[in-house]
Amino acid sequence: MLQSFFLKDIVFAMEFLDYKRLEAIEAKRFQQTDPYPWINPAGLLTDAGYERLLGHMPSTDQMTPTFGMQRSHGQKAHDRYALEYRDDVDLDPAWHEFIAELRGKRYHDFIKRMFGRGLFKLNFHWHYAPRGASVSPHCDAQRKLGSHIFYFSSPENWDASWGGDTVILDDHGKFDRKSAPEFEDFPDAYQGESMGNYSLLFQRQAKSWHGVREITCPEGMHRKVFIVVINDRVRAAVRRIKGRLKGEEIRDV
Repeated sequence: MLQSFFLKDIVFAMEFLDYKRLEAIEAKRFQQTDPYPWINPAGLLTDAGYERLLGHMPSTDQMTPTFGMQRSHGQKAHDRYALEYRDDVDLDPAWHEFIAELRGKRYHDFIKRMFGRGLFKLNFHWHYAPRGASVSPHCDAQRKLGSHIFYFSSPENWDASWGGDTVILDDHGKFDRKSAPEFEDFPDAYQGESMGNYSLLFQRQAKSWHGVREITCPEGMHRKVFIVVINDRVRAAVRRIKGRLKGEEIRDV
């Protein structure tokens, strides 16, 4: 029995991240990308790892619907189903194994090299967007250093015409980050690729505008992404201290 169990572990052991591809990405090139640091590489997950995760996505029954919620600065609601990762959440083991890799030294070193700093904390969540949903143009909260979005819209079950690509937006300094411009208001837009084994890494800056245009998939289908949120530990600590002084409970997310 012990031998059988051991062999079973060997069969299912795999690396989800393709470390050769991660290590081949040039930090200098990333940092010099316009209008702010972003990259949209293919294949940062191994083929086997991607297929295993794709085949064991969380269900909407596990998720919290967040529809019609008012956003700051008058921006349109980001309608979606959301699930925040916890160690005790009921998921296929593949996801726990993948997140263990993301918490490991090699991925930490990759993010540190790309962003030029190591004081960060990772959080993880899934977003599923149904027909009619969109992510209105916005800049992320200042507590974030950036995000790494992994896409799970496969060519077998998703049509590119339905949308789902993240759009990197350049306002040429035109808008206050605390405002609500529309996609057509931006002078330049760069559309990433989200079909299949793609991901998008970007670094939050003062004007790191981005969004997702309205999804037009059939009813019952969803744009599915898994997001690694890279939080600034220094800003998070300051935020917690200020919250405690005000008698508030601040979550470290």
